[in-house]
Order: sequence, then C-alpha cells, then structure tokens
Amino acid sequence: MIVQISSGQGPVECELAVGKLFEALKKDFPDIELLSNHAGRKKDCYTSILFSTTFDLSSLEGSIQWIYKSPYRPNHQRKNWFVDISIIPEAKSIYPEGEIRFERFHSGGNGGQNVNKVETGVRLIHVPTGITVTSTSERSQFMNRKDALNKLNAILKEQTSSAQKQQTNAAWREHAKIIRGNPVQVYEGMEFRRKK
Repeated sequence: MIVQISSGQGPVECELAVGKLFEALKKDFPDIELLSNHAGRKKDCYTSILFSTTFDLSSLEGSIQWIYKSPYRPNHQRKNWFVDISIIPEAKSIYPEGEIRFERFHSGGNGGQNVNKVETGVRLIHVPTGITVTSTSERSQFMNRKDALNKLNAILKEQTSSAQKQQTNAAWREHAKIIRGNPVQVYEGMEFRRKK
C-alpha cells in the first residue's frame, strides 16, 4: 500500500505534524519504507511524505488532528493542527518495461526455506532517472517484482506530480486542501500521543 501524508496549505505547525505522524506510524507499523519527502520550512518539518507498507492503513485515510500549542509562535492562540492521509491507488505500470533494469538477489533474514537458497529479492532500476527500488517482503520473486514496480511507479508518479505542482502552485494548493473537522485520528502533545 502506498500512503501520502500532506500538510496541504497548513502553516509550519502542520509541516511539523507531518514529520511527527510519520515517526508515530513507523512505531506502529515497522515495515514502513520511505519513498520520498518534501522538506518544509524548518528542521523535521515536511509538506509531504510518501511511503509504502504491507499493512492496510485505509482506516486512517482522511484528516488527522494534532492538539498542541505552537512551538514556533508562543503567543498564538490556535492549538489544533490538521494534516491529511491519502492512499495512493496502485496503478498499472506507467513506464515502458524496456526502461527498467531488473535484478534478482537472495533476500536474507527470516522467511522460511527459500531464504538464501532462491533469489526472491528484486531490485528495479529506472534507467532514465537512475531511481532504484528493492523488495524482499514477499516470498516469491513474482510478488516482489510486483511490489517493486508499485513502489517505482509511485515515486515516478509523485516526481511528475511534484514538477507540475511547482509550475501551478495554486492548483496544487487546491488539490492538497485538507478538510478540517471529523478527524479519523487525534494526537496530543509534543510526544504525539494518540488520543483514546
């Protein structure tokens, strides 16, 4: 599953919430793999983070609320900040197969009899850009290849989208608009604790 966390048009506090939410999710879902990110205005702040996971995070899709007084503006009254989680659909390959170099390798680690005996790990290299992705999470080479293609497609799609966003900033802002209210999850404090 490919997931994006976005601060939308939000201020720097929302960009901080994107980074903190990503770190919180990594603790709950240890197989999360970062695909790309766009740095925000300050350290540890991001306008968006794109990642993959084998877990089903569709229940988190929507708006996420962070309750905390601004660490950047001490006299600011607002203490509710919102970010968005979107599930990116796994599309069919959008780039010709000939532009992708395919390599196999032994996966290593846990996973049964096939590990270190059969080359189930897959590495894909997108020749025009040099982007490399690997997948070892599945037991078969076929499934790892499919997983790696999904990751590669998501990165390439996101890069194309990013270039378009820079040219048409207004359209991007509309696209990344976050619906506030009725959050699917609420976090509190600088420790980013999930509210029960």
